[in-house]
Amino acid sequence: MTPANHQAQSQPSHAPELRAAARHLGRRRFLTVTGAAAALAFSVNLPAAGTASAAELDAARLTDDPFTLGVASGDPQSDSVLLWTRLAPAPYQADSGLPAKRVDVDWELALDERFRRVVRRGKATAHPEFHHTVHVEVDHLAPGHVYYYRFRVGRWVSPAGRTRTAPAQRSRVSDLTFGVVSCQKYDEGYYTAYKHLAQEDVDVVFHLGDYLYEYAVDDVAGRRAYPAGTLPSLFERETVTLEDYRLRYALYKSDPDLRAAHAAHPFVVTWDDHETENNYADETPENSVPPEEFLIRRAAAYRAYWENMPLRRPQLPDGADLKLYRRLHWGRLAQFDVLDTRQYRSNQAYGDGWQFPGPESEDPSRTLTGDAQERWLINGWHRSDALWNVVPQQVTFSQRYNMTTTPSKVSMDSWDGYPASRERVLAGAQAAGVENLMVLTGDVHVSYGFDIKRDFSDPDSRTVGTEIVTTSVTSGRDGSEKPSNWDTLMAANPHLKFFNGRRGYATVSLGRKSARADFKTVSHVTTQGAPLTTAGSFVTEVGEQGLKPA
Repeated sequence: MTPANHQAQSQPSHAPELRAAARHLGRRRFLTVTGAAAALAFSVNLPAAGTASAAELDAARLTDDPFTLGVASGDPQSDSVLLWTRLAPAPYQADSGLPAKRVDVDWELALDERFRRVVRRGKATAHPEFHHTVHVEVDHLAPGHVYYYRFRVGRWVSPAGRTRTAPAQRSRVSDLTFGVVSCQKYDEGYYTAYKHLAQEDVDVVFHLGDYLYEYAVDDVAGRRAYPAGTLPSLFERETVTLEDYRLRYALYKSDPDLRAAHAAHPFVVTWDDHETENNYADETPENSVPPEEFLIRRAAAYRAYWENMPLRRPQLPDGADLKLYRRLHWGRLAQFDVLDTRQYRSNQAYGDGWQFPGPESEDPSRTLTGDAQERWLINGWHRSDALWNVVPQQVTFSQRYNMTTTPSKVSMDSWDGYPASRERVLAGAQAAGVENLMVLTGDVHVSYGFDIKRDFSDPDSRTVGTEIVTTSVTSGRDGSEKPSNWDTLMAANPHLKFFNGRRGYATVSLGRKSARADFKTVSHVTTQGAPLTTAGSFVTEVGEQGLKPA
């Protein structure tokens, strides 16, 4: 979604030899040929296996705290956790204040927050090729346990983080509570929502995209209104190069409330568009840039995303690609099929935006997920024995008219712009016998609660699931409880049960008889200190889908 106040910014350039190599090789060879990957130095600049890829830094010589960006964990499995940190004594510098040397990092995992009962410890290497990020997969752990973790470099000790393993995959779990967040444009407000979320009793947090925004950030951080000159000028350009994206993650992760939320809960992350560029579609950029050059930018964005997110080794990017869709389990209570609706989609029909549907958008060959991911999703449902099948993804799944007369315009960037793709998914869920379907969504900077209809053109059609759309953390600034289109959207979409335009997040509690969704908001983000309010609460029952006021 494009911020209303976005203006074009001058963009830094990739190295000329990279642009020339990409043009010469073309897209096919760029994506598949070793020679193409070799031309993109940042895509293959990986630590050499079994050898010292760089000289070792004597950690005792670090004079400044390297843990300025905090710690994180992610993708909990029944027997393992993924731990993350990044060494950055000077996070607003391109080199993060470290030389291009590898650094040994000690880590430990304990059963208590004072680390008196340490159960696992080890050593990891922060490689300069990965911008001194650390991803530690700790295996052979007990299922369904809470753990505490921390890192140490020289005399410096990181803040402690709290994480957990998932229950045993086939165990009969009685309940699960998770948070849902998205869209956190740094310069449109403070992360007050994260301050509240850090204090919530949730098992895991799902981040549904727009973790950062590519647009320039001025020295006062926009609506945060810092004193003039607070931020360096290197943020006053759109992110295009690998260095740009790495620096932007440093800016976002320097926020104490975001760091607190990461330290408090394991995150499961997926991206939307702004982690790369607004509303891109596969290899098609928003603007008139040659596709081969855009793929260099995409490769840089994907590389920086993996480096800075608590992701496991299978998500390590390969050139301009990164396989982000993946499956997680919470006993037999829930199966989570995390989607990527950006990397494989057909280009938006009719030039994007809100348009009347027609032959172009309704072309049955169009896809939002790509064929391979679509088959993976539906095949996974056929094998699922979970009570709840939950789909964390990016853009609005349910039909959303913005007019009370028909035909109505719909968003070409959402599933409405790909109705054949949505129909295949709903038909697949029906064929697989999925009875309790829940879709989690971000992107739109408002809270929605939808009933998912088997046939949206028929209001009396069977309700086959629910969609919980979380509002933004900051994007869109303070917002309002009832946006100007509230009456129109509520009247035009009878399956829309809740609509609120404030900032915040959602929490969802799954049980064996029902699920409860709470839409939580803050009154303002352009200044700090807003209290948290539960703006709406709904339940949906096992075997009888549909949102009802709690």
